[in-house]
Amino acid sequence: MNDADHAQRYGTPLYLYDLDRVAAARDALLGALPDAFELYYAVKANPHPDLLRTLHNSLGRGCRAEISSTGELEAALTAGFTGADCLYTGPGKTPGELEIAISAGVRTFSAESLSDLVHIGEAAAAQSVVARCLLRINSASASATTSIRMTGTPSQFGIDSETLAGLMPELRAVPGVDIAGFHFFPLSNARDEASLIGEFQHTIALAARLQAETGLTLRYLDIGGGFSVPYAVPGARGHYPKLRAELEAALDLHLPAWRTGELTLACESGRYLVGDSGRLITTVTNVKTSRGRRFVIADAGINTFGGMSGLGRLLPVAVELDTDRTAQRASLVGPLCTPGDVLGREIELPALEPGDVIGIPNAGAYGVTSSLLMFLGRPCPAEVVVRGDEVVSVSRLTHTRTFEAGRDTGPVRPE
Repeated sequence: MNDADHAQRYGTPLYLYDLDRVAAARDALLGALPDAFELYYAVKANPHPDLLRTLHNSLGRGCRAEISSTGELEAALTAGFTGADCLYTGPGKTPGELEIAISAGVRTFSAESLSDLVHIGEAAAAQSVVARCLLRINSASASATTSIRMTGTPSQFGIDSETLAGLMPELRAVPGVDIAGFHFFPLSNARDEASLIGEFQHTIALAARLQAETGLTLRYLDIGGGFSVPYAVPGARGHYPKLRAELEAALDLHLPAWRTGELTLACESGRYLVGDSGRLITTVTNVKTSRGRRFVIADAGINTFGGMSGLGRLLPVAVELDTDRTAQRASLVGPLCTPGDVLGREIELPALEPGDVIGIPNAGAYGVTSSLLMFLGRPCPAEVVVRGDEVVSVSRLTHTRTFEAGRDTGPVRPE
């Protein structure tokens, strides 16, 4: 079916996810990495259960789950992951969250600070277990100068690399934890393969240096991600033909213990694994001109797609139409009563008219659950999952409010 057929059957706005593309991305990324690597899926990118199941289940290697909330933990468990498959990250883990995670069998955590490590240890000791912890490192320098930087500046994420050696005695003294290694996440959505490889080489060299400075024997190293896919514009996932050989060479040079199995290695990815599997289908509801500028108004806005787009961080999008039309410059906006409801400002669009059904490609990551779903109380978009010509599921998140003993417990969002 084309976009108009899906719109006719399910209404708009709707997301269409193709599980064959999810599986292809998983297999491509695993194939680009050395066989020794474990691969974590960043559930924040899209927690839809069918996508999670596809990433987890594989006749070969599947993915583990990187989570940073009990909601993401529940989504992973529902999709078939076990607690042991999960890496729990985030700088603000609460005692309640840690209790739930450890009760569910999560044993691997990324510790962002000394106090975070203490909280993990206290929660683990309360349940008479030991938590395996990776110290997240905020490197003082970086290799790539492009892409979204996640390190090298003051940050709530990670322990500043230059302070680690001095802090190590206090970290080692925390009860209830086993410090197994390091966790890095220096960048997101690397511009090209050279940038990605350069960052990984820098990370591996730094991990080796920190091991020497601290005396910590590395048994686990997560070098992060940065694998790219276009966001809301046409294009293909990143291609990494040199990555395997370059990673092996860097590891052989700096951390040769990986060859004997003494060091477990991991990468993580969100957008690469699901980004090109999704398409947002929306209907044009109105077209107007204001002081010489053309506005195309769709039934999908920042409540439906990428709430950060209203801050100008994810512009511009591109749209596709089932028929060819002359391109015009216009702003693509949503239906919300706020001037921030802009998906693309002064971008090239087909000559659209009310009733046209348009598709936004590469919308499988950071879509529904990164949007302002509850703003103005509009219905959430439908999510349609297909495998080939088969419709696997159709679902829609809902907004409800529950009250317990006269106390407002706030909004919940059941599947």
